[in-house]
Amino acid sequence: MWPQNYTPAGGSLVLSALIAAIPVFVLLLLLGLWRKPAWIASLAGVAAAAAVAFGAYGMHVGALASAIGYGASFGLFPIGWVVFTAILLYNITVQTGKFQVVKDSVGSLTEDRRLQALLIAFAFGAFIEGAAGFGTPVAVSAAMLTGLGFSPFYAAGICLLANTAPVAFGSIATPIVTLAGITGLPVDRLSAGVGRVCAPVSLIVPAYLVLVMGGWKALRGVLPAAALCGVAFAGTQFLVSNFIGPQLTDILSSLAAIGSLVVLFKLWTPKQGFKLEEHSSAHVAPQRHETGELLLAWGPYILLVIFVLLWGYKPVQLKLNTVTQAFAWPGLHNVIGRMPPVVLKPAPYAAMYTFNWLSAPGTACLFAALLSALLLRMPLSQFLRVFWSTVKQLLLAEVTIASVLALAFLMNYSGATATLGLAFAATGALFPFFSALLGWLGVFLTGSDTASNALFGNLQVITAGTLHMNPVLMASSNSAGGVMGKMISLQSIAVASAATAMDSHDEGRLFRFTLRHSILLASLTGLLVVFYTYVAPGLAP
Repeated sequence: MWPQNYTPAGGSLVLSALIAAIPVFVLLLLLGLWRKPAWIASLAGVAAAAAVAFGAYGMHVGALASAIGYGASFGLFPIGWVVFTAILLYNITVQTGKFQVVKDSVGSLTEDRRLQALLIAFAFGAFIEGAAGFGTPVAVSAAMLTGLGFSPFYAAGICLLANTAPVAFGSIATPIVTLAGITGLPVDRLSAGVGRVCAPVSLIVPAYLVLVMGGWKALRGVLPAAALCGVAFAGTQFLVSNFIGPQLTDILSSLAAIGSLVVLFKLWTPKQGFKLEEHSSAHVAPQRHETGELLLAWGPYILLVIFVLLWGYKPVQLKLNTVTQAFAWPGLHNVIGRMPPVVLKPAPYAAMYTFNWLSAPGTACLFAALLSALLLRMPLSQFLRVFWSTVKQLLLAEVTIASVLALAFLMNYSGATATLGLAFAATGALFPFFSALLGWLGVFLTGSDTASNALFGNLQVITAGTLHMNPVLMASSNSAGGVMGKMISLQSIAVASAATAMDSHDEGRLFRFTLRHSILLASLTGLLVVFYTYVAPGLAP
């Protein structure tokens, strides 16, 4: 068993962290400065991570190649799978002409772009996040906004920003359940901790979203809607996470936000109009449609919600998982040893791949897509054409997702990610602030709050014990801070880009757009953790 070494540069944590961060610097340079497409940046990042793993950490070539293959496979399934099936569903509605009816129905509720963003990107996206996760909400809501007339760039950017609020409780609270399993801490206390950190941020995200779209003037025009949406979502998020449990937090919070917005739209309209920069199509007044026609057009999304909820229902999930195949990844499972202080005592690093082809969220989307094609009476020949065009549309996005996960898994198994985590943990009294940034880094690297919790959850608890801090708060901080890294992960950018058919050269621009908001919101999360640690420890879980 090859033991990980977290300070390969002569025992220096600082120098080792700088070397470990080289793949991150490569990503930032190519995306942020040289404006290369995400698939090129991600492949270059994999090459840099391989060089660091072999040259600095001394990782065996066989394990190195196996880690790349393991990560790429996880990227393609289940993550790439859910992206493909979600976009297939959307393309079916477009090709059958039903998405125009969906557009008209949303437009009849409100033609204001700000309110459409709150309803679709924030509230509806949060519902899909709570039920499915794994990129589904960004794929679905970004495609819908593009169809409503938003430019691909703004549709992608707005949905990435909006997806911050629900991520920690996404996919029926998978990140929280994972965190509890990794740390051994009670799931109800972790749920409360994440809720107490996330709810204050969720309160301002709707207003922040509109502020980004059009500045203070735009926000003043729809302040009642932004405030109501924030209060409904954040208030429900806090109450459910603290007094019911994590599994239904996103679903109930999003339903509260959707319901409050729909009622408000019936009673109130903004006094002044708003024109979004770079909107992709000229304004066309929405047509009125019969109830039956509206139900038929919304049928694919109703089916999506039904299947996603059904797939998340435990008894059904257990049945679906009876055909799941799980196996040890060859050349990697238990051949690497994780060492203290990342873990309490030396332990083999598992590498189990789960091929849950039937219970995966992407399969729920596929069933919704197939039934939608039947419901909308799409001829088989047309369905096959849509299927093939979706394959071509998503080819580079799937390459990006596979490469990003290959990069993340290689950094994990070589020990480079743990080196970066230990560097954050060495900040002493400032650790509560950097605890959130550690979770943020984990999600930036892996694209997943669940993966970040699995990666850094134990490190957070161990460091909290060493510094005599609240372990539940620090572990919760990892998940809450990780939420803010979701919008800048290349996986998320690839999903948003594919969903909106964005020009690949705009991906670097999208990364730069989300980066400053990500840093700001992650810092705000860190300050909240500092507040709970030093100012009001009695309010912490």
